[in-house]
Amino acid sequence: MANKSTPRAAQSAPTLSSDFDIVVVGQHGRLQYECLLLAASLRANAPTFAGTLYVAEPQAGPLWPKDPSMPGDIKGALEELGAVILPFENTAFGVTYPHGNKIEALCAMPQGRNFLFLDSDTLILGDLGTLATDFTRPSASMRRTGTWPEEELYWPGYSATWKSLYDRYGLEFDSTLDLDQPDEYWARYLYFNAGWVTGFDAPAFGQRWRDWALDIRDNRPEELVLQSLDPWLDQVALPLVIHSFGGGRPGDDLAGLDGDLTCHYRLLPLLYARENDHVVKVLEDVTNPNKVKKWLKQYDPFKRMIYQGRGEKVRAMFDQDDLPPRERQLRNRIKKEGFWMR
Repeated sequence: MANKSTPRAAQSAPTLSSDFDIVVVGQHGRLQYECLLLAASLRANAPTFAGTLYVAEPQAGPLWPKDPSMPGDIKGALEELGAVILPFENTAFGVTYPHGNKIEALCAMPQGRNFLFLDSDTLILGDLGTLATDFTRPSASMRRTGTWPEEELYWPGYSATWKSLYDRYGLEFDSTLDLDQPDEYWARYLYFNAGWVTGFDAPAFGQRWRDWALDIRDNRPEELVLQSLDPWLDQVALPLVIHSFGGGRPGDDLAGLDGDLTCHYRLLPLLYARENDHVVKVLEDVTNPNKVKKWLKQYDPFKRMIYQGRGEKVRAMFDQDDLPPRERQLRNRIKKEGFWMR
């Protein structure tokens, strides 16, 4: 069993800060081009951002037998856009669970700094330098659905499943509940999308996230025996880690994330299908300069979606003010018309 760690008993008034670094994971393939788009949009739209953009790059090793690192010219392009390449070794995860890269990337970051982790498939819409929050009280994205735990015929229920994890790490449970939501409804329980995460001292945060994720994976409580942890392991452990550091659901100070400041678009067909006109305009503006275009056109989905007009064809298929309620419906319709790319 992992070491127990209780959250701080008392909290002082929040100290807001705009001094933070950004970390994303970049590796060979789709992610390296997403990182180029993210870096270009950060440079174009966040003139007052004074921190460092780290592109964390997993290295070849026993857990990545096929070299996942980026080509030198791509790394050079990222550096021209202001990014710092941060190589890291995988010690816990790797090719069998690539979602773990975000956890191990945090472990490689400089100590004692505020951080904002972003998934690579994020577009910067506004000036991130204006973001001010208390990074010592971590939080994460609420743009999520009830993907975990899954309801099963003989399972113990949401409360028992989640509480078994809080109990394992000596964490108080009741204060994490959203009492405006009904009992045994997924949204009552602390659950995040790991598309963005804020915090202080990335290595300390990442180490606890890694240790608890491994413990859950390898020594799961009895209440979890019916549950799948792939690909949800990072999002199962994340609420526990955030709560243990005294954090919780994001407040109004973080509304710009998944809002006016960032868009976690996931995949370009989904961006064109469901995001508002401003997001599409930002994408077009950021990707128009030749110094960006020459790199993004190397990736076929970006070339076809952005530069050859396939994205506009996808957009014309949907009324953005009256979208299907489920993402799967969007995906299926795009696939049916032959426009799906990833």
